[in-house]
Amino acid sequence: MVVMILEKVPTSLRGELTRWLIEPRPGVFVGHVTAMVRDRLWEKCIKQRGEGGLIQIWSTNTEQRFDIRTWGNTDRQIVELEGLWLVRKKKKTKKSGTKAKTKSNPQP
Repeated sequence: MVVMILEKVPTSLRGELTRWLIEPRPGVFVGHVTAMVRDRLWEKCIKQRGEGGLIQIWSTNTEQRFDIRTWGNTDRQIVELEGLWLVRKKKKTKKSGTKAKTKSNPQP
């Protein structure tokens, strides 16, 4: 089984993936393909992603029974800790150039 999560990618890429995988939610693709097809889909997504991000999860013979790879800018950070995959939300950063509100004292 393969799960691919695409964030902020061109709609044409999403359309191409529906040839091999189903899309139960926008940007989430699920299916059962060979390892060769999985790797070729990954390469196609990397080439056509634009500024978006990719996460691919597939079944394999590990302790957690799956493996993960990411590419580009995603909302989640994948971390390996002692052989286990963990997912962490990235912290939102404040936009630069914004000024803090301060009270002004009126002059008499």
